[in-house]
Amino acid sequence: MSDAPARLALVRAALAKAERAAGRPEGETTLIAVSKTFDAADILPVLEAGQRTFGENRVQESQAKWPELKAQFQDVELHLIGPLQSNKTAEAVALFDAIHTVDRPKIAQAIAKEMAAQGRSLKLFVQVNVGSEPQKAGVDPEDADAFVAQCRDAYGLEIEGLMCIPPVDEPPAPYFALLDQIARRNGLKGLSMGMSSDFADAVPFGATHVRVGSAIFGTRPKPE
Repeated sequence: MSDAPARLALVRAALAKAERAAGRPEGETTLIAVSKTFDAADILPVLEAGQRTFGENRVQESQAKWPELKAQFQDVELHLIGPLQSNKTAEAVALFDAIHTVDRPKIAQAIAKEMAAQGRSLKLFVQVNVGSEPQKAGVDPEDADAFVAQCRDAYGLEIEGLMCIPPVDEPPAPYFALLDQIARRNGLKGLSMGMSSDFADAVPFGATHVRVGSAIFGTRPKPE
């Protein structure tokens, strides 16, 4: 019997506690259950426990499990939180409801083209490399304003917000604060930040979406 529903309940309780402590309305922060590398059989108990917002890293993996699950649970909202390759854009726009990793003009242009072709409107987040780490995707903080403007003006995209993954070996709070500052000056309300180890820390800085995987699903069954 899966213990994921019990883990989910603990995460929901911790998120609600963080919202209360931050003086925010309970339920204001969307919990994204990150189901990457887990099979449909592992995801089903979490769906049955009432969770409806999920995150995946790879388009091809998601195509193998989510169409059938979405047919059973038609109110599921599926978020792409991993890097998007331009040759997978059509499939991503068809399957996902949100993309958190818009980080370069080529991808922005491809998403705009596919949304128009498919008649779909996805929630879009610009990924910001808040730590300016060379191994990570995302626009540098100093380039974020210009890229958001480019997405809006050159490609006609409505940007929902910003996403970040802070450096793993540093306190996340300054990076959450930085993302909030960039969002505010660009008139963006969405803040996708905070994962299993630090989602409660992201709430006081205005996180609207937290991406929680291992705290719900446990140890991942295979390499990411």
